[in-house]
Amino acid sequence: MSLRGKIAVVTGASRGIGRGIALQLGEAGAKVYVTGRDPKNKKVDPTLPSLEKTAREITQRGGQGVLVYVDHSDMTEVKTLFEKIDRENNGQLDILVNNAYAAVDSPEMKIRKFWEADPYLWDTINNVGLRNHYFCSVYAARLMVKNKNRNRLIVNISSIGGGTYLFGVAYGVGKGGCDRMAADMGRELKSSGVTVVSLWPGAVKTELMSRFAEKGLLSTDGIGGEDIKTMFKEAESPEYSGKAVVALATDPNSIKKTGQVLLTSDLGKEYGFKDIDGREIRIDINQWKTKPKI
Repeated sequence: MSLRGKIAVVTGASRGIGRGIALQLGEAGAKVYVTGRDPKNKKVDPTLPSLEKTAREITQRGGQGVLVYVDHSDMTEVKTLFEKIDRENNGQLDILVNNAYAAVDSPEMKIRKFWEADPYLWDTINNVGLRNHYFCSVYAARLMVKNKNRNRLIVNISSIGGGTYLFGVAYGVGKGGCDRMAADMGRELKSSGVTVVSLWPGAVKTELMSRFAEKGLLSTDGIGGEDIKTMFKEAESPEYSGKAVVALATDPNSIKKTGQVLLTSDLGKEYGFKDIDGREIRIDINQWKTKPKI
């Protein structure tokens, strides 16, 4: 499945799912713009991958990695990113992956009751995790509707938290918003041939989530402790989501899926891809669902 000649942007690609998607797009031959905050403006954990490493590995795998430092809470910087892509590629943009997320290591995420957390947790989660996705999609769509190449694609990285309780109120509303955004943008862009979907990975062995699970720092109503540890030991790799995005980007009939919420494991079954370690991934949605306490 070749993406040679295609232009992609993956926001929040320093580590985790964003990095995994960017690497798979690069392996398929795409030119991939990867974004993340400038390390000069944030606390850097030297044990975690960097945006520079992601860009280098994209190129090593056969694509072209282009590093752009962007603070996705600053919409001026977001606009500048898409102006750069427009200028450097004669207006071509084929794939946008909305992945940037600012709250994964926020201490407030560990507080389960919304009234006990600082209400500004809403902004920490949803300014970058939802509002920024909207801005990126606007600027990307302006380029995509002018370009009649097939398989133009916008992917929102969401989670099952958009459909059931997981990690708190602000998180759930944000992920639900990502799903609704894909549905409504898909409706408005369908006549232009641009596919918009919301992607639900299962449990993913990202660098931080694996660390949090092992330390017992992850839980939700009805699930915690050893169950979480087991879930993440059996979880998919970050690159599995990348294989899903590549499959969609190379499917000439992807427009039939526009506006939908798609599970990575369902796409693996449909398109016949496996995780990078050869495993077939199966997501049991019911393991995440919890019964309301009455």
